[in-house]
Amino acid sequence: MEDLKKEILDRFVSYVKVHTTSIDGREEIPSASREFDLAHILEKELKDAGLKDVKCDEHCYVSAVLPASEGFEGKKTVGFIAHMDTAPDFSGENVKPVIHENYDGSDLVLGDSGRTIRVKDFPDLTSLKGRTVITSDGTTLLGADDKAGVTAIMTAVTYLIKHPEIKHGEVHVCFTPDEEVGRGPDAFDVKKFNADYAYTVDGGDEAEVAYENFNAASARLLVDGVNVHPGEAKDIMVNAGLIAAEFTQTLPADQVPEKTEGREGFFGLMGLSGDVSHAELDYIIRDHDKDKFEEKKALFAKKADELKKAHPHAKIEALIEDSYENMISIINKHFEIVKLAEDAILSEGLKPYSTPIRGGTDGARLSFMGLPCPNLGTGGYAYHGPFEHVSLEGMEHVTHELIYIASNPLE
Repeated sequence: MEDLKKEILDRFVSYVKVHTTSIDGREEIPSASREFDLAHILEKELKDAGLKDVKCDEHCYVSAVLPASEGFEGKKTVGFIAHMDTAPDFSGENVKPVIHENYDGSDLVLGDSGRTIRVKDFPDLTSLKGRTVITSDGTTLLGADDKAGVTAIMTAVTYLIKHPEIKHGEVHVCFTPDEEVGRGPDAFDVKKFNADYAYTVDGGDEAEVAYENFNAASARLLVDGVNVHPGEAKDIMVNAGLIAAEFTQTLPADQVPEKTEGREGFFGLMGLSGDVSHAELDYIIRDHDKDKFEEKKALFAKKADELKKAHPHAKIEALIEDSYENMISIINKHFEIVKLAEDAILSEGLKPYSTPIRGGTDGARLSFMGLPCPNLGTGGYAYHGPFEHVSLEGMEHVTHELIYIASNPLE
């Protein structure tokens, strides 16, 4: 297969320069109208490339169809999905990508930002020696999450159109908004997408195929106290802030994000606010094991009840809401799609592997919506901050993997 590096690099650099950061807490989809800026660019590129049924809908979902080659019409239809928005955790505006050709394996200084991607902190860098590595200038994130995935999909489908000698099944493409604020699938029409199986292209290492993620819930503790003048507070004041602080000490100290790895779950305190009158704690609860996940939710509620009994003059309420489930229960019923991805990775001379995702993925929700959807890598690392980086060769590997998957449709 011909070298696609220049095409991939040009495409990727152009995409990351478009500001598409989504905004948390908004009801509308997309959460930020600027996401349409990239959506319309992709819509035009898909049309110009010759894909069919190209559309950017009112919710900023860009979809298209690559019809099957002659003789492949009866095969199953595959979908490729990537998100256009970037994370609101760090600035995604005025991204200035920096290209480090023939990377020497040492620490990467990010311009004049005062930031450095250190090998001791990001050991994946050792595997990228000799490659072309792309970073931001350190003042923004890069946007490889998930514009590397968008790039790989666009390059793969345009390559198949330019090379009709490569026979392939029908391919459905969708570029989505608002994944980074947890709403990517909210307006995704699985029935209209009309694929038998799909892959989100939104992971890390190009040799990874992921099909296991956290079970997830959000949990909130609300405390209303009694506020009086401190000088007259004896036996009257009920300090909501102190009660909330007390609650944080009742959960297992070793089950927090900073002390867990692999399949270990946690209680993550993500926000706290309050004063004497009112206090709030915002947690996320995570575990790969469904039973342990349910136990964690039950423990949160139990500790809140115990706090109520200890502080009868305060109003204490625990709110727990499930967010998403571990998709492995769905993927295990369709494991041939994982095997196909592993064959694609092997075809690139790489050794496929899988690790449990310590987070969520649109593919998890889509799987429970009726579209089995494991997650493929993009060649990128250290997402959601200024240390984000991706290798050009990694993106090229992923592009080739997608071409393999499309040209080897399941029966």
